[in-house]
Amino acid sequence: MTAHFPFDNSYARLPERFFTRQPPVPVTAPELIAINRPLAEDLNLSLPDDEDEIAAIFAGNSLPDGATPIAQVYAGHQFGGWVPQLGDGRAVMLGEVVDRHGIRRDIQLKGAGRTPYSRMGDGRAWLGPVLREYLVSEAMHALGIPTTRALAAVTTGEPVLREAAFPGAIVTRVATSHIRVGTFQYFAARKDIEALEALTAHAIARHYPEADGPRGLLQAVIAAQAKLVAAWMAVGFIHGVMNTDNMSIAGETIDYGPCAFMDAYHSEKVFSSIDQFGRYAYANQPNVAVWNLAQLATALLPLMPDRDAAIEDFTSDVNQFPDLFNAAWHGRLRAKLGLATETEDDIALAFDLLQIMERQQADFTRAFRALSGPDPDAAKQEFANPNALDDWFPKWRARLVAEGQSEAGRQQMMQAVNPVVIPRNHRVEEAIQASISGDYAPFLTLHEALKRPYEEQSEFAAFQDAPEAGEEVRQTFCGT
Repeated sequence: MTAHFPFDNSYARLPERFFTRQPPVPVTAPELIAINRPLAEDLNLSLPDDEDEIAAIFAGNSLPDGATPIAQVYAGHQFGGWVPQLGDGRAVMLGEVVDRHGIRRDIQLKGAGRTPYSRMGDGRAWLGPVLREYLVSEAMHALGIPTTRALAAVTTGEPVLREAAFPGAIVTRVATSHIRVGTFQYFAARKDIEALEALTAHAIARHYPEADGPRGLLQAVIAAQAKLVAAWMAVGFIHGVMNTDNMSIAGETIDYGPCAFMDAYHSEKVFSSIDQFGRYAYANQPNVAVWNLAQLATALLPLMPDRDAAIEDFTSDVNQFPDLFNAAWHGRLRAKLGLATETEDDIALAFDLLQIMERQQADFTRAFRALSGPDPDAAKQEFANPNALDDWFPKWRARLVAEGQSEAGRQQMMQAVNPVVIPRNHRVEEAIQASISGDYAPFLTLHEALKRPYEEQSEFAAFQDAPEAGEEVRQTFCGT
């Protein structure tokens, strides 16, 4: 079977200043690590039978017919500091396909070599970040959270120099688009109204066809981001680098760098090695989202005929984010506690539990999953002091009685939203370290365990465990 990608590359038909036409830089000896065949089928891709041919495609050595490889340009605020030009410094988009559900998806090689936007970087990725993105993005998809997907991972046969020499690798990322808040900022900063109009029209047609002009687009992105951040927090996810160039206007999780899932719950938890002041800490993620959305609103202002009126309208729209976020976040908290209806005291009940978890260093995932079982008292063992829940449990049980739901219904509801397995940092790091020495078995096993995160899988029971003393990963890294 020969490769066939049914490309229809709409972004590449935008004006040339939106990107640079840039082929991937070929690599020496590509080898396939993983190929996501169910995703390939969903994208209507036909792949060769030979793994070497597949590796050549996803290393950028052999481009499928119809590809129009480009590196996109954008700007952004990085940790609050303005950078007027960023762009795909190590990524090349091969093109777009329309999947079996009628959704347009980008196919991008990440780690594909230098581009005009590399800013003195080598344009490459090493094996660790590639496997982390593959594992975490696919885990997010299995958890039901909007995300980019991983289609393939290959090694390049070339070393990549970071703090040491590591094996080079490339991950193929699939997204409903790679348009970011920073893409709008790039053209707004240059006062390029024509490009800003074209980008806005493209984004609306592609993602929010019901949106009415720039304000409608802003409102749609605000709503999507509110739901996304609430979904992250409900599984203990910390993005780690929520710069405006890392926020997709499609409402998908994008740019998995120093990301992590919490073990022990702490509202101010930070993993990213470059987030020295906690700007992107767990509980601060909604605040950062508001800040980023305000930058999108500012970038869209030049398109409005009455600037003063638009400032007032856009400010009102951005100020809706807290209510939208709280509605989504509180809904997820209720579900995690088995509550299908709403009462005034529900959120206080949920926050009381979180505060006890924080004081008692309870594992976020394990504690909620234990509460979901037939014997919720088992959750007490996740707390440093098992008696810490003595005052909280009667309040929760009384609320469940008022709910009137059957015990079986409670368990089913809670187990559908409280995962058994997450990509724990120590397990991801274990898989990366083994892969560096050529052993991909831990990576493949972990990937398999993460496919059904809400199911009890006896063969993967070890992946439910919190890290032992000495196993905890305290920092994660971008890999650039």
